[in-house]
Amino acid sequence: MDVALVIRQRLEQLGLEQRDLADAAQVTESYVSQLLGGKKAPPAPNRTDIYERMGQILKLPNGELAKLADLQRKEELKRKFGDPVAPLFREVRELILLKCNPDKERQVRAIFEKQPFGELERLVTQKLLDVVKGVAKEELGNETWLRIVARLSNRSYEQIRVTVLEFLDADVFSVSGENCVTFLDPLIESWDIDLATFGMDIVLNHRVAPGQSKKIEFVEREPDQAFDEEPGLKEFRGNPSLSADATEEEIEFLRKLRFRRKRPTPLYYYRELQNLRDPLHFRTP
Repeated sequence: MDVALVIRQRLEQLGLEQRDLADAAQVTESYVSQLLGGKKAPPAPNRTDIYERMGQILKLPNGELAKLADLQRKEELKRKFGDPVAPLFREVRELILLKCNPDKERQVRAIFEKQPFGELERLVTQKLLDVVKGVAKEELGNETWLRIVARLSNRSYEQIRVTVLEFLDADVFSVSGENCVTFLDPLIESWDIDLATFGMDIVLNHRVAPGQSKKIEFVEREPDQAFDEEPGLKEFRGNPSLSADATEEEIEFLRKLRFRRKRPTPLYYYRELQNLRDPLHFRTP
């Protein structure tokens, strides 16, 4: 069933107006109007908080609107599955390249231009989006942060919430220049990439984003090897006077300890267990 239709029916049944719904969701009335008029697709439930807010004022079961929106989005994807999606990318690309390490910018630009919207460009853009979206999603419930951003961008609190919600619902195929100006530009200080491993270093603007940098690596690793249990650990576990009160979690920790040449005794494992339990050996978070 169409989400907009359900919302319109509930508004009529409860005698509410679109502005009442906008106030409840803390968005603009224009955004609600476009959503109910079909000019905007319902956002993904895991990228927004409006369904819970709207559901409360519409007196709908918890999670009902989000469930309907998810079903509607899946049906829409099925209908459009075979249609090619054109990315809105020229202005986005320029801003991304502007943030690139100057020593790497010319090489990266050459790859972008040789393979328009190819694997490297999609990878870089997606990872930058993921990092910035993480910040935006974390701050979505921070009214103080949103009001500061609204004031700096000369927008209302409701307008900036709409902008954040639309940005969280964007991907590499639909990210816009406005998204970049509002989020990528101020939050990303710079980025660099190792073209051999595709590991990325992303430096955040500490003035508006928590943390200072993100490191993303793509490393091939061998599966964990199976190790035989140390003889000393077997003796430790078999001696009740040493291991009677050891928990499964503690035993698993001791089992993962690795040694070269030297073979630890049961007493070593007993002392290691006491070290693990001693609060003086660990910093309080």
